[in-house]
Amino acid sequence: MREYTSPGAVKVPPSDSPIAALLTRADTHPHVAALAYRDGNRFVDITTEEFVNEVMELAAGLVALEIQPGSRIGVYSATRYEFTYAQYAIWAAGCAAVTIYETSSVEQVRWTLGDSGAVGVFCENEQLKAVFDEVAGDLPDCRHQFVFDAGGFDQLKAAANDDGRAEVKRRIKAIAQDDLALLIYTSGTTGRPKGCVLTQHNFIWDVRQVMAALPDLFKAGNSNLMFLPLAHSFAQVVQVGCVTTGVKIGYSTGTQNLVEELGMLKPRWVFSVPRVFEKVYNSAKHKADSEGKGKIFDIGANVAIDYSKEDQAGKVSLKTKVLHAVFDKLLYGKLRDVFGGRLEYAISGGAALGERLGHFFRGIGLTVLEGYGLTETTAATFFNRPGELKIGTVGHPAPGVSVKIADDGEVLIKGGCVFKGYWNNEMATNEVFSGDGWFHSGDVGELDNEGYLRITGRKKELIVTAGGKNVAPAVLEDLIRAHPLISQCMVIGDAQPFVAALVTLDPETFPEWAEEKGLGGMTNAELREHPHVLEAVQVAIDGANKAVSKAESVRTFRILDDDFTIEGGELTPTLKVKRAVIGKKYAHVIDEIYTK
Repeated sequence: MREYTSPGAVKVPPSDSPIAALLTRADTHPHVAALAYRDGNRFVDITTEEFVNEVMELAAGLVALEIQPGSRIGVYSATRYEFTYAQYAIWAAGCAAVTIYETSSVEQVRWTLGDSGAVGVFCENEQLKAVFDEVAGDLPDCRHQFVFDAGGFDQLKAAANDDGRAEVKRRIKAIAQDDLALLIYTSGTTGRPKGCVLTQHNFIWDVRQVMAALPDLFKAGNSNLMFLPLAHSFAQVVQVGCVTTGVKIGYSTGTQNLVEELGMLKPRWVFSVPRVFEKVYNSAKHKADSEGKGKIFDIGANVAIDYSKEDQAGKVSLKTKVLHAVFDKLLYGKLRDVFGGRLEYAISGGAALGERLGHFFRGIGLTVLEGYGLTETTAATFFNRPGELKIGTVGHPAPGVSVKIADDGEVLIKGGCVFKGYWNNEMATNEVFSGDGWFHSGDVGELDNEGYLRITGRKKELIVTAGGKNVAPAVLEDLIRAHPLISQCMVIGDAQPFVAALVTLDPETFPEWAEEKGLGGMTNAELREHPHVLEAVQVAIDGANKAVSKAESVRTFRILDDDFTIEGGELTPTLKVKRAVIGKKYAHVIDEIYTK
């Protein structure tokens, strides 16, 4: 199949928008919890009515400061309920939000606020305000700053007046579908970030399609723990979908508290990136190995995978059913408890999860609905549904979205979710749209005969060896990272005689493993050259190589001293590897591989 369109598109009336949807929810269910924040050992609910009242007062404050409709206002913060308040207030004032990751560098803050022409910015705390202050002199238009943790909301609400409140109502009614809703700057795996123009139509259209396709997730009474960055389009779609349908959002205080907070909130579903699922599996595997139960864990994992595969094929054998029931009591229940005990579904996006992990989690009772999208397509573009699941694919397009595979394998997309273009960058916009309106994703994929999409690689990241062999690095990297000792991996070999890999060790599981092997007290430099460590990593490499041809296989590897991190600049905020940055930083290691 070369082209497919998902049926059942939901029509979106001209008056619909994220803020209009919130107001409708407040009219019908004012006393139902919409948001929840952690206070000590519990989550405190915020009703829809309380949420709306706060948003309207903040918006009236923005109006009182003479901020005009259409203005851009930055939100520079980690994920917390104040981020949601600020964003909806910006929309209620007829303005557009510009999201900024709390991990952004000084230069990224300068560029994002300067390029967008932002007239103000909400900062999470004094630390982030200090980052802004470093570049404030270069941003004369950004006259208004509000700090969550320093009375910024009180400052705004104090400025609100009756005229401003009346003006807010007028501005909400005047919102048009073509108005800018969000300006989200791409994470910039290469080059300077580009601002993606997402309109009110893009956003509410995509949310309405997702809600229609996933009714069992987006329904009142469910809850969801928000821990991914709200600066990212994926989290944005989930946020508005939850607010619109009455799914309570609980805000995590950080990934270090994730297990504890999952147990406190007990959500029915979550959304995440593959690395979180990899870490859960690897940690459980490492714990079992350290307790001498590694073989039992491996058998249980294989049973879970077999159960899921057989169930997807239509028939589970009696032997598998019996073994599955045994391991459900021995192992699977404990793993489900890690997620709070009530979790049934998880949405995974941002990178490929891998079939083995997909089947493993489904086999233990947690169905991971893998999806795919880009900021340019309002994130939630393709996804598996509970009743239409094919593990190893990213599912069907959202209702009303069309997909086509170009002659060179590139995935092309059309639909109401596709953005208008890049802010102040007509040349870049023209580069990603064909003459007949198809958006060029830059990803390579395949459509099966039922319309399921499988992403096989990034067009620009395809490695072409000196022998002319095309290699998709993501396939190998996903499998190598599945090993409990390995944190990150980057496959290399473009224009080289063979494929190799740069590997980092997991800073959480590796020290304990080293102690168990009698390697405690050794330096990183000594450890990464030790035969026991090299042998363990080679096992991961050998396992990954089984999935590809000999010409595509990893011939050799190097273990790096330090892990890839967001702070170090090697990872994007959604944990994607920045290949250009790593290639430059470790050029000496790469040169040594191919000149030795």
